[in-house]
Amino acid sequence: MNDDLETGREVLRTEAAALDALADDMPQGFAGVVDLIAAVPGRVIVTGIGKSGHIARKVAATMASTGTPALFVHPAEASHGDMGMIGPDDVVLMLSNSGEAVELRDIIAHTRRFGVPLIGLSSRPDSTLMRAADHHLTIPALPEACGLGVVPTTSTTLTLGLGDALAVALLRRRNFRAEDFGVFHPGGKLGAQMARVASLMHTDVPTVRPDTPMSEVLLAMTSGGFGIAAVVERGKLLGVITDGDLRRNMANLMSRCAGDVATRTPLTLPPEELAARALAVLNARKLNVLIVVEDGAPVGVLHIHDLLRAGVA
Repeated sequence: MNDDLETGREVLRTEAAALDALADDMPQGFAGVVDLIAAVPGRVIVTGIGKSGHIARKVAATMASTGTPALFVHPAEASHGDMGMIGPDDVVLMLSNSGEAVELRDIIAHTRRFGVPLIGLSSRPDSTLMRAADHHLTIPALPEACGLGVVPTTSTTLTLGLGDALAVALLRRRNFRAEDFGVFHPGGKLGAQMARVASLMHTDVPTVRPDTPMSEVLLAMTSGGFGIAAVVERGKLLGVITDGDLRRNMANLMSRCAGDVATRTPLTLPPEELAARALAVLNARKLNVLIVVEDGAPVGVLHIHDLLRAGVA
């Protein structure tokens, strides 16, 4: 058991040290590759075979989800018809630790024939891939973490790390924001967190005037089913009345008007606020419901149950 734990620590330390070495000595062509990809009118075609192919799939997926159009093309399938996925406006990012995998040669030849920019990522600058490539991302040739020197471990970690570095540099270059990320992740919990308040709020806002008797306010709050009413004057939100306001004003409540009971500086949110942020605000203020306001006017009601049902928590 202790030997297994020590082996695990050794592998992680070996790979962590390799990433540190890469960070300290980034490929000289890195900035140029970012410039190239940011300017390309087409897509980034990421390819590789074997373990590099698995990493290539992940790099393509990360780019595609962060604003850089990208897809993975399997080199063997490319040789049997999928070469048509590579267009003249694209750029090819080819991953190969050795740079000599024979399965890559048809794509290399295709890029040379049709003038498609080729970015090579390899640990061997004198390899077939790197000699053919227009742009070079050379990773350090460090020992694999397996101890045998043959199992792709350190090399795949470095390749993945450099792929992530490219994706993040590109998303920052494009000023990619959290809300943009939500566009590409509409499903599941992540999609729910990236949803806007506008997509979850109820638009049938219970409204009353400042001079509305409290007997009518109670009816409005009950019929709305949210335990809240918006006090509106000239189309603008003047305040809100919640169940808490009712409890705090029980003395002579029924002889008063909405404007007397309302909280005049209520917590509100705009419809474009992220759902995750809305949940954090409600939790921090220990509230269940609030009014959504746009240009001073109430446009919706957001209940914490709406957020929980959507899977925001």
